[in-house]
Amino acid sequence: MTRLTLYTRSGCHLCEVAAETLDRIGEPYEEIDISGDRELEAEYGDRIPVIMLDGREHGYWRVEEERLRRDLAKG
Repeated sequence: MTRLTLYTRSGCHLCEVAAETLDRIGEPYEEIDISGDRELEAEYGDRIPVIMLDGREHGYWRVEEERLRRDLAKG
């Protein structure tokens, strides 16, 4: 099971930066593009990118790298 999910939208610069940060952390993650998915667009809208950890929202717009590393180590 993948612990991290990154919700993105094509053409989103912050999404690219978030993916680079997650790549640097080295924990596997699933990337989901919300474009065209009405439910996901309604849920996340302009808060993209959204980082989920273990099915719960961990943050949006920017990855708080130190906090995410700490929370990954807890679980």
